[in-house]
Amino acid sequence: MHPGADRLNPAKMNHNLHLIGRITAHVGRRLRRLATLPSFALAAARMSPPERLLIAPQDIRTSDSTIASEIYSGYFALAGKVVNLHGRSPFEVESPSPGWARALNSFGWLRHLRAADTALARANARALVGDFLTTSERSNGSAVWEPRVVVRRTLSFLSQSPIILESADEVFYRRFMRALARAQLFLERQVSAGLVCGEERLFAAIGLAELGLCMPASPGAQRRGTRLLADELSRQILPDGGHISRNPEALIRLLLDLLPLRQAYAARAVAPPPQLLNAIDRMLPMLRMLRHGDGTLALFNGMGVTAPDVLATVLAYDDVRAKALNNAPHSGYQRVEAGPSLLIVDAGRPPPPEFSTLAHAGCLSFEFSVGPQRLVVNCGAPDVYRGAGRAAARMTAAHSTLVVDDTSSCHFAGRRGLESLFADEILYGPAHVGVERQSLPMKTRLVLSHDGYSDAFGLIHERRLTLSADGMRLEGEDRLRPAAADRSASYPYALRFHIHPSIRLQSVLDGRAVLLDLPDDSRWVFTAQDSRVGIEESVFFAATDGPRACEQIVVPAHTERTTQVVWALRRFEEKNGDAEQPAAQT
Repeated sequence: MHPGADRLNPAKMNHNLHLIGRITAHVGRRLRRLATLPSFALAAARMSPPERLLIAPQDIRTSDSTIASEIYSGYFALAGKVVNLHGRSPFEVESPSPGWARALNSFGWLRHLRAADTALARANARALVGDFLTTSERSNGSAVWEPRVVVRRTLSFLSQSPIILESADEVFYRRFMRALARAQLFLERQVSAGLVCGEERLFAAIGLAELGLCMPASPGAQRRGTRLLADELSRQILPDGGHISRNPEALIRLLLDLLPLRQAYAARAVAPPPQLLNAIDRMLPMLRMLRHGDGTLALFNGMGVTAPDVLATVLAYDDVRAKALNNAPHSGYQRVEAGPSLLIVDAGRPPPPEFSTLAHAGCLSFEFSVGPQRLVVNCGAPDVYRGAGRAAARMTAAHSTLVVDDTSSCHFAGRRGLESLFADEILYGPAHVGVERQSLPMKTRLVLSHDGYSDAFGLIHERRLTLSADGMRLEGEDRLRPAAADRSASYPYALRFHIHPSIRLQSVLDGRAVLLDLPDDSRWVFTAQDSRVGIEESVFFAATDGPRACEQIVVPAHTERTTQVVWALRRFEEKNGDAEQPAAQT
């Protein structure tokens, strides 16, 4: 407990009560999962699979035909691990990691075989699927029957069925259809028993809806899939088009499946649920809101490397080329454009716990870019294979915002005790986030605040960000005010501004300013009024070639001396004598 914290903290007491309720629900899910296994096995053994597929939905993910040659040569490069099969089936070798096993059994790699468009690749695809069908019938491996893996495998089987079933005999065709019917039964049981939650439940709904369209199932099964899809889209896609997890990457993941699903409804001449069409129409402008001038997405709440080809593929389906949003109050983001400059701000509360496993403690952090050049960034999220890095990237200190006593504004579930049941979830964080957008003469201002530090430190963080109309000056004011009159303890704090690795920093004016040298030879200068400005090491996790070292501008302070820091980031014009005027003005 911090010195200024109440010994009987109401927020902590509410948190503990909430945790007890979550534990009860978690235990209930475990018991239901065990109860469903015998009934699922019995029902799967008795079911009669449909005779044929009606349609094969399109897979719009990008593919690489050269990977087909690697697979044929016996090399499976999945989830950051490469396995040489030495002539064995990939489903009989020991998996080097859980991630590799999930990727293998998800069959996303089938699209690369289809891209090769050769008889050899098609025969290889059919043989590998046949190996899986043989081993899966006697396998109860966790990777094979994880709901998310079953969904991905089902969607891959459906979209790549033309190469899997080409020249297939009747026995193979029937085994393949039986695997799809078994997956459908499994997902229906998991959903009805409440065993899938969060984003995984929406993907299960997508899988069931697509199965209902592709197989000659009963009208009741198709209606159930469509109804579940409509319900989950209504719950998870917010009115402004963001996903409830607040993760920009979730929008891409979902659109890669929702866009083909929309086409599948049209191919079957079945009316799609209005929620599907409305969700897609809202999500595409939201993606544009979070995109910088270089085509990458802002690094908030689990967003890592942007795949430019994938993003371009998704946005190509935006028929009306909807303009990017400036204000997304439900998703908690703000966007300010001025001249060539762009400011994107995280101004939202943490998502609900079940959707928060990738969310970050970055409330009131921002990113700033000029044209195609990123200047101020957040560290971003490393890929799923760098566990230690992911934990560090979620902390407030990995974001361009104010940090009190090197403590995050959100509390993440730990790996020990009862909290380990909810590992990676945000258990509590800012409950109230204030947002006001002001259009002023020759500038736009955002007035923001959050109470993520009120319980532990008794402080409210207030931030003002003002961007000039020409985009050449970003002014900021960060202030800590007491949450209550009787909270008077003092703490150290710091403002952190993580800088893109392509930019070189140098301290000037005896440590009272920092000069930013951009790749295009332009310069910007950062100053803080009545404060020293330091440069420290940082890391940028969102580079396409892996994590890269970068630097951050740091303004240290202490509430005993000041509770307010005024700063500015502006275009540096040496001919105007800027080097002689380092003080920030607001």
